Amino acid sequence: ACTLAQLLRLWEGDKKYPVFPPQPDRVAIVTGGTDGIGYATARYLARLGMHVIIAGNNESKAQEIVSRIKEETLNSKVEFLYCDLASMRSVRQFVQNFQMKKIPLHVLVNNAGVMMVPERRTQDGFEEHIGVNYLGHFLLTNLLLDTLKASGSPGHSARVLTVSSATHYVGELNMDDLQSRKNYSPHGAYAQSKLALVFFSYHLQRLLAAEGSHVTANVVDPGVVNTDLYRHVFWGTRLVQKLLGWLLFKTPDEGAWTSVYAAVTPDLEGVGGRYLYNEKETTSLKVTYDQKLQQQLWATSCEMTGVVDVT
Repeated sequence: ACTLAQLLRLWEGDKKYPVFPPQPDRVAIVTGGTDGIGYATARYLARLGMHVIIAGNNESKAQEIVSRIKEETLNSKVEFLYCDLASMRSVRQFVQNFQMKKIPLHVLVNNAGVMMVPERRTQDGFEEHIGVNYLGHFLLTNLLLDTLKASGSPGHSARVLTVSSATHYVGELNMDDLQSRKNYSPHGAYAQSKLALVFFSYHLQRLLAAEGSHVTANVVDPGVVNTDLYRHVFWGTRLVQKLLGWLLFKTPDEGAWTSVYAAVTPDLEGVGGRYLYNEKETTSLKVTYDQKLQQQLWATSCEMTGVVDVT
């Protein structure tokens, strides 16, 4: 039986995956890096020599994950910082703790999320999908923007990559009911949160480009990945996942690959505002290119999170 490290080497050696140059001087934050795609992303970036900070809310699991990644990658610059995206206060505290380290930030991977959970509220009273998947990352990114701008340089841009999902194609952005208070549907609320992330990323890229900063923002779509997120979905889907997941779904390692690609590929140097699936640019839902709606969602999100709307 292969060890995980050996499998990774086999995976890296596969011709369809380029081997990226080492990234020893770069710093990355990965939200939700203790599980699934986030864990695979954090581990791969650590293999490239990056200083990786895992942001998550599972403190008990985190230390074991950090030790495992350090051991597998022989990279001692892997650490965990507590961040609960369901709490605006926790997000602000995380950013303070990170900034106290006085280190740059070159890659922010907005990866964490909840999927099709029953109707419930975050600590701030937001519907959980929009609160955790979208607003938590909206606030986190805005609070880290100055550090990202200071860390990017010509030819070496800092990068924000936000993990959305093909589910956004069936999502509907309801500006009158972002909280899904009327007719709550777990699938609808999840799809809306993933759709909001696409709008956010495109508008962020426009703001960054307008001021000429060396930071780019892209969206990544990992595809259908076999992770624990499926525990809340319809039992029939869960059964298919259990029986045929190995055949029909990507592994977390495969799902993480587009995130890794977006984080480090020289092909995307200075390039933002893209929706990436299987390492290729593709078109997102038509309405996501509506700049008026991007602006409207951004302004509303600023109000909800207490961020100053510079636009």
